[in-house]
Amino acid sequence: MKLPLFVLLTLSAAALATAGAAPPATVVVSATKSVTAVSSTTAAKPAAASATIDLNSADASTLAREMRGIGQSKARAIVEYRRIHGPFRSIDDLALVKGIGARTIELNRAKLRVGVVKPVRNAAR
Repeated sequence: MKLPLFVLLTLSAAALATAGAAPPATVVVSATKSVTAVSSTTAAKPAAASATIDLNSADASTLAREMRGIGQSKARAIVEYRRIHGPFRSIDDLALVKGIGARTIELNRAKLRVGVVKPVRNAAR
């Protein structure tokens, strides 16, 4: 049974109004099929995603999980660089790690921070 488009839209709006729910975004594929999109308010991201990452204390798994464009290999390289050369003094120092460029730093700048830098003995800078 094929119904005209205006009948489908009227029936969906009436069904939603009687249910007392806010109407979800509906994308009409054809006059006989429609697909309901999930509202952005119902699929909220976890609050932990907005927390910043301290380059001087985060472990490799945290760096790989939270940073865009950084996998396990690069995350281990960041931790190893920090172990050998001492703590990062600024976010831009991340570019000193082989394979990490300005683009990766800019993608992650908003979620990165550099914690308190303590003097480290035997750290070549």
